[in-house]
Amino acid sequence: MMLRYAVRTVRARKAGFLGAFLALMCAAALITACGTLLDTGLRGTIRTERYAAAPVVVSADQQVHRTTVKHKHGKTKVKHKAKPIAERAWLPGQLRDRLTRTPGVARVVPELTFPAQPSTPAGTGGRTGYGHAWDSAALTPYRLTAGGAPVASGDVVIDADLAARARLRPGDRLTVQSTRAPRSYRITGIATPATPVRHQTSLFFTAAEARRLAAHSGQVTAFGVLPDKGADPERVRRDVARALHGTTARVSTGDARGPVEFLDAAAARTRLISMGAAMGGTSLLVAVLVVVGTFSLTVQQRHRELALLRAIAATSGQIRGLLGREALIVGAAAGAAGALLGLPLGGRLFSRFVALGAVPDMLEPTVGVFPPLVGLAATLLAAWAAARIAGQRIARIHPAEALAEAMTERTRPALGRMAAGLLLLAGGVVLASLRTEPASTPVTFLAVVVLSTSVALLGPLLVRAAVLLLAGPLRLTGHGGRLATANLRGNAARMASVVTPLTLLIGMTCTVLFVQTTLGDAARTQVREGVRADWVVAAQGLGVPGEAAERLRARHDTVTEVVRTTVRVGLDKYSAQGVTPAGLTRTWDPEVTAGSLGRLGPGTVAVSEVAADQRHLAPGSTLNVTLGDGTPTTLTVAAVYAKGLGFGDLTFDHDLVARHVDNPLASSVLVGTSRTQGELAAALREFPGVRVLSPAAADALQAGQEESNAEVNYLAMGLVPAFTAIAVGNTLAMSVAERVREFALLRLAGATRRQVLRMLRTETLSVLFLATCLGSGIALAVLTAFSLGMTGRAAPAVTPLLYVCVVGFAGVLALVSGAVPGRAALRVRAVTVATAKE
Repeated sequence: MMLRYAVRTVRARKAGFLGAFLALMCAAALITACGTLLDTGLRGTIRTERYAAAPVVVSADQQVHRTTVKHKHGKTKVKHKAKPIAERAWLPGQLRDRLTRTPGVARVVPELTFPAQPSTPAGTGGRTGYGHAWDSAALTPYRLTAGGAPVASGDVVIDADLAARARLRPGDRLTVQSTRAPRSYRITGIATPATPVRHQTSLFFTAAEARRLAAHSGQVTAFGVLPDKGADPERVRRDVARALHGTTARVSTGDARGPVEFLDAAAARTRLISMGAAMGGTSLLVAVLVVVGTFSLTVQQRHRELALLRAIAATSGQIRGLLGREALIVGAAAGAAGALLGLPLGGRLFSRFVALGAVPDMLEPTVGVFPPLVGLAATLLAAWAAARIAGQRIARIHPAEALAEAMTERTRPALGRMAAGLLLLAGGVVLASLRTEPASTPVTFLAVVVLSTSVALLGPLLVRAAVLLLAGPLRLTGHGGRLATANLRGNAARMASVVTPLTLLIGMTCTVLFVQTTLGDAARTQVREGVRADWVVAAQGLGVPGEAAERLRARHDTVTEVVRTTVRVGLDKYSAQGVTPAGLTRTWDPEVTAGSLGRLGPGTVAVSEVAADQRHLAPGSTLNVTLGDGTPTTLTVAAVYAKGLGFGDLTFDHDLVARHVDNPLASSVLVGTSRTQGELAAALREFPGVRVLSPAAADALQAGQEESNAEVNYLAMGLVPAFTAIAVGNTLAMSVAERVREFALLRLAGATRRQVLRMLRTETLSVLFLATCLGSGIALAVLTAFSLGMTGRAAPAVTPLLYVCVVGFAGVLALVSGAVPGRAALRVRAVTVATAKE
C-alpha cells in the first residue's frame, strides 16, 4: 500500500521532487565519471607497438616488494605488498644464453631503450623519441624502405614518420640529443614498421653506439623472444618462465607487453586509480551532504501533510517507509539518467587529462558497466539514507506534536543534532590539523566536507545567532529588512538548508584553488632562498649534458649538476635529487639543521626534516634505499635540512643517481662564477637548447611549469565545486518556490511586488553573508593547518582577487537562484494563490 501511495505522491508532486531529482542526477553523473577513470586505471589497455612481432617479452621487475610474517595465536600470517618504482629496471645481459637454450625458442633479441631526441625544425609531432640498437628492429619489425643499416658509430636509421615530417633522406645529417652531448649523425636508412607505431619516434644506432648511449654496461632493457615456427606461444611462455625461475625477470605476453614498453602509461594507470578514488570518494560525501539537505527541505515543505498522516494513525514505520520508497523512486530515475550522463563526462575528463599531459595517449580508456552501476547504486543509497535522515523527527515524534510543528517551526534545538554537530566539528578540526603529504591532500578536502556537515547540523543555531548580529543593520533598510529579519528568525531550519550548500561551495572552492598555490609558493620560496648560484643553466630538451658542466668547470667555475628522481624507502615514496658534492655550499643552501653537507658523497645521503621525523633519522644513521631503477643501497645520513619541500626529501651524490635513472642529464645546473651571462652562453653555444638564466628567471620558468601541473589538480577536484554550485541554485530555487502562498498573503496585506522582492533579496544577502563567513572560515582553518603541516609556517597563499571572484560568483548565483523563482511566484494573482487549496 505504501509503495502505491509513494508512486502517487511522486506523480502529484513532480515539481516538489524536481530539486531532489536534479541533485541526485548530478551526483550519479559525477560518481559515474570518477568511476570511469578508476575503471580505466584498473583495466585500461596499453597496446604494444615496438614488441608487436615478439609474442613473448622478458623484462625486469618494475616493483619493490615487502613480505611480512606475523605469528599470532598459533597462526602464521604472511602478507605481501608491492609498489612500482619510478625508473626502468634493467636485466643482466647473461640471461640471453639461458633463454636461447629454452625449448621452442628460435631467437632471442636483446632490446636497449634510451632517450634520443632528434633536433629538427618540424619536431616529432608530440612523439617521444627513443633510441635502440638496429638489431632490435626485428621486434616490431621495422624494415628498411630506403638506404641501409647503420655501420659506423656516427650512423643512424630513422623511422618513416620522422623522415616525412622533417623531409630527411639517406645521406642527410641529423643532430640527436641523447644521454650524452648532442651529436650529429649521418642518416644511412629509413625504416617503416610493419604495424602502426603512433606514440613514439624510433632511432636505430649500431649495437656499440646504442650500448654507449644506454650507459648500462652488460644490461638490457628487455629480451624479445621469437618462438620456433608453429610453436605455441603460451607453451613457450611457460617454458621461458620455468627457465627464469629464481631470477627477478618477468615474462609478458599479449596486452601485458604494453606496460613493459610504456612505463609512463603503466604509472598513469596507478595515478588514475588514486585520482578516481579520491574524486569519487569526495564526490560521494559531498553528494550525500547535498542530497540530505535537499530532502530535508522537501520534508519541511511537506511537514503538514506528513503530520496529518501521523494524525490519522500512520505509524512511524509507515512514514519512514513512505519517505524511503519515494526517495528510491526518485533516486532510480535520477540515478539512471545521471549514470548515462556520467559516461560522456568521464570520457571528457580523460581527454582533458591526456591533453594536459597527466595521462599518456597510449593508455586506452575502458568503458564498462561497472561505473554506471556503482553510480546508480550510490545514488539509490544516498537517496534512501537522505530520506531516512530528513524524516527521522517527523516519524518519531507524537502526532499532536507533529501537527503543532507543522504550523510553526520548532524553536528548541535538538540535543542529539547539536551533539552530532559538535562531534563532527571536533573531527574536522582533527582532520585539518593532520600533517599531510602532497599526495594525501584528499584528507584536506575531507576536512572541508566534515566541517561543512557540522555546519549543516548546527545550521539553525548559526542562523539564529546571525540574526541577532544582523537584526540592527537589517532594520535600517526599511520594511523589507524587518520582514527579512522576521523570516530568518522564524524559519531558521529552512534558511539553514540554504546556508549549508553555499558554505560548502565557498569552502571547497577556496580550498581547491589555494591548496595548490600554498604548496607551490612555499616550494618556490624555499628554492629562491636556497639557491646561492649566480646563474642557472637549463635546457629545453631532455636536460643539460654532463659535457656542458665539464666545459664550465674547465674555467674554474663552481658547478652543481642536479638530477631528479623518485626513490623508495621500504614501500614509501620520496622525491629525491642527486647533486655534485664539490663546492656544493657555494651554490646551494637547504638550511642544514644537523650534520654537514661537506660529508655528502657516494656512500652518504642528506635528508629533509620531514623524512628524518618519519624514519627517525639523524646524522650517522643508516638508511636502506631502493633507487629509481630498483637497485637497493645502504647509505649513511650526512645531514638533515629544513627546505625539503623545495629540494626533495632525499639528496644523494650526483653520480649515484645518474647511474640509476632513465635520463641522466641534469634538470638544471647551478653555477657560481664571476663571469657574465653572455660569457657563459658563449662557452655553451655548442649545446643547442641550453640557456643561461638568472635565478629569478629560472624561478619564473619553474612557476610556469607548476601552473601547468596545477591545472590537472584543478580539473580533478574542480567538479566537486561545480556540482555544489548546481546544488546551491537548486536548493535556493526550491526554498523560494515553496513560499508562493506567503508572498500572496504579504501582497494582500499591502506589500508591493518590489517590497517582496526587496525582502527576498535581503534574506538572500543575509544568508550569503553567513555562508561566506562560515565557508571562508572553514577554508582558512584548513589551509592554515595544511600550510603549517607542509611548510612549517601558518601562511596559506590566498590570491585576493581570486577569492573575491569566488565570493562574487556565489553571490550572483544565490541572487539569481532566489530572484528567478521569486519573480515567477509573484506573477500569479495574490487572490488566486491565497484562496487555492494547499
